[in-house]
Amino acid sequence: MKRNLQTPVSLAEIAQVLGAELRGDPSVTVRRLASLRKADTESISFLVRPQQREAAHASHAVAYIVSPRLVDDLPADANLLIDPDPYGAYARLAQWFDARVNPRPSAGIAEGAHVHPDARVAASAVIEPGAVIGAGAVVGEGAWIGANTVLGAGASVGARTRLHANVTLGDDCSVGEDSLIHSGAVIGADGFGFAPKKGGGWTKIPQLGAVVIGNRVEIGACTCIDRGALDDTVIEDGCKIDNLVQIAHNVRIGADTAIAACAGIAGSAVIGKRVQIGGASGIFGHISICDDAVVSTMTLISKSITKPAFYSGIFPSMENADWERAAAVVRQLPDMRRRLRRLEQQVQTAHAGTDAPATAEGGTRNDDAVQ
Repeated sequence: MKRNLQTPVSLAEIAQVLGAELRGDPSVTVRRLASLRKADTESISFLVRPQQREAAHASHAVAYIVSPRLVDDLPADANLLIDPDPYGAYARLAQWFDARVNPRPSAGIAEGAHVHPDARVAASAVIEPGAVIGAGAVVGEGAWIGANTVLGAGASVGARTRLHANVTLGDDCSVGEDSLIHSGAVIGADGFGFAPKKGGGWTKIPQLGAVVIGNRVEIGACTCIDRGALDDTVIEDGCKIDNLVQIAHNVRIGADTAIAACAGIAGSAVIGKRVQIGGASGIFGHISICDDAVVSTMTLISKSITKPAFYSGIFPSMENADWERAAAVVRQLPDMRRRLRRLEQQVQTAHAGTDAPATAEGGTRNDDAVQ
């Protein structure tokens, strides 16, 4: 199995790596990190929720990463690595395992790569076969450029950043340090800019800006980030962007924002810091979203958000027959609104009549009407 360590590691060493408290036998060794269901006697696993107790009792894992509050829910003889944030500890251990089961290749420019004479490639960088590094491009210390990846003229990749195979980084676009871009991503294609012609047709507007991506950014497979029309499209430090996301020209995304798969952000939108955007959501152009807002899956944001809160805007699923009836009602809403307004006006008129002054005969106008 590819995710196995060639040499097993002791729980004592893992506890040291994580800074976790070890309760159990420090000499026990493991070869892999696994889910509770798939773990065997050479695996370490983790649990973060009380609902996982039953799965933990049925698991064959030799050790568990667990929070202090769940320690008493596990067998007394279980080997435990106790950490107040078990999910974070799992993430750190996964990174530690990954660095050992997927070591980086030796530094250098592989045969079959094409590096322009005017490009600058650090001696510690890895350039895989088929990669193309354009004129004036810069590849930083320890960067890793995957097979068939293209860096356009003047593009730059920061230290320790990895671009997987078949990534395109357009002319003059840049990625900072310690970032990761997955296969098929296109950074710096033209933004969708066209001026309508009188009488029909379109005039293409050359996109003269670039894309600037900060440090510690991860961009998923086949995501597209378009270059700006005049100003740059900017992705600030720490952003995490999933697969198949479309980010249009001139967008600015604040630090540590996370965007799930298939979301689309239209041109010139400004997204704040630490925003979370659910999958398949749509963001209108030329609006802004404030810091710390959360947008639920498949939500359409059509106007600016100024208050950090949880925003949703989609019908939950239902049986098709019920959906068809609901859709029919939705189509009638404009007419129903007009009818409701007329009814409100009639009620207001009736109340006005009730409040009228008494007549000469001692009654009210309303009394006369009833009589």
